[in-house]
Amino acid sequence: MNETIARILAHRTVRDFEERPLSPEQIETIVRSAQAASTSSFVQAYSIIGVTDRDKKHALSKIARNQHFVAENGHFFVFCADLHRHDVIGKMEGKDVADSLESTEKFMVSVVDASLAAQNAALASEAMGLGICYVGGLRNDLEKVSELLKIPDKVIPLFGLAVGYPASVNDQKPRLPFEHVYHENEYQQNNAVYKEQLKQYNEEIQAYYRDRTEGERCDTWTGQMAEMLSHPQRMYMHDFVEKQGMNKH
Repeated sequence: MNETIARILAHRTVRDFEERPLSPEQIETIVRSAQAASTSSFVQAYSIIGVTDRDKKHALSKIARNQHFVAENGHFFVFCADLHRHDVIGKMEGKDVADSLESTEKFMVSVVDASLAAQNAALASEAMGLGICYVGGLRNDLEKVSELLKIPDKVIPLFGLAVGYPASVNDQKPRLPFEHVYHENEYQQNNAVYKEQLKQYNEEIQAYYRDRTEGERCDTWTGQMAEMLSHPQRMYMHDFVEKQGMNKH
């Protein structure tokens, strides 16, 4: 196994960082690595906002339900789906691009582009000995996030990426079984097999939590997911995205 694959397979989320800022050179390397990711039809429909202002970081932390690592890290990046520059391009080139930019297809392109760029940034960070944590909690209130970061129309802040020097590292959390995720030629729909795989995974997750918490926690993955999904979250999102001039048709 080569070093790159070993590093990918060893990924752990880090939520506890040293009080040590990244250097400008590290930040540029991470962003340039993000830019090297694949992009649909060369559209490059994303932007990255680095947040260094302490007040803004604490405000973002509050939006993310007081997750301390949003404010306390080496650097905090916000990845945005961005079709604003393409709106500007349409005006520059005298082309009517409104229908295209408002389409669900281009919205999906922008979200995928931003996500691919972010994962490159994460891999580059880990290759430099840094830890990372994705932060979806920014979506708790995108109106406030947009106000803080002065987000224009046709831009959606999707998530944050906290990066820094790990102060502590958790054990690696087990993922779903390979056989449950990988389907060959067609989607496998044998529910008996499907449920048996989930039951086996539940046992693995329970063992993980028991070891990590010295027996204080032993919940299952399916139990976690069912509980979370029974309480709809962020139901304002459709209206917010449309207000930003995206995903209208």
